[in-house]
Amino acid sequence: MIIDSHAHITEESLKADAPRIIADMKKDGLLAIVEVGCDYGTSQDAVKLATENEGVFALVGTHPEFAAVYGDRERDYYLGVAKHPKVAGIGEIGLDYYYETPEREIQKKTFAAQLELAHAAKLPISLHIRDAYGDLLTILKQNRHYVTDGMLMHCYCGSKEFVRELAPFDSYFAFGGVVTFKNAKKDDIIRAVPRDRIIVETDCPYMTPVPFRGKRNEPKYVVNTAKYIADVLGKDYQEFEKLTVENTLTLFPKMRMNG
Repeated sequence: MIIDSHAHITEESLKADAPRIIADMKKDGLLAIVEVGCDYGTSQDAVKLATENEGVFALVGTHPEFAAVYGDRERDYYLGVAKHPKVAGIGEIGLDYYYETPEREIQKKTFAAQLELAHAAKLPISLHIRDAYGDLLTILKQNRHYVTDGMLMHCYCGSKEFVRELAPFDSYFAFGGVVTFKNAKKDDIIRAVPRDRIIVETDCPYMTPVPFRGKRNEPKYVVNTAKYIADVLGKDYQEFEKLTVENTLTLFPKMRMNG
């Protein structure tokens, strides 16, 4: 059994199939699914899904794409719902400079505000970082006193050298289906991550792993990514599966307490 540490099954293209996906979890070898919010509305959807379904947990937060609309309503909701037993962390939050919208300064301000929020909530954070690793490190250092409850680099795309840069922040690293792509060239980065810091995810409905690339992604395909990584590391699959589960539960302790 394995955990999909980052999914969006309430996203429009998967929403109708969410009941089937959850009903098939055991058959598909899934111990748990972490449903991740991107803004106020999707965070509410994630909490509702987690509340109504065994084996589903929620993260709440504002994705950098929506940083401009982060305000008191979002902060108050995230902080209040953080007490919910099925809310395991704050995410996905961070920086995304690929499209340059919203403005970088707005993204940085919202990111820093949510680091403070996560500290107040005493919850780990899940980060979305794209083309922004320099500013990430600067903001983490500036807000070091708020980064106290663990940090997950969702869909890690940084260098193997940057793995060491992030070590002081109690960092974990999640890999999804992209590592299975022929042109990905992520094997050295995977090997650079300490074994007790590796986590797997789908980010479904996106980034479907080989051999299902081109199809809509689902939590069950996390197994394909995990098998690929186990091969890269030269580990027995069952052993690696247990390792990723333990790493996920260590990062998100509320999942262990309420699972």
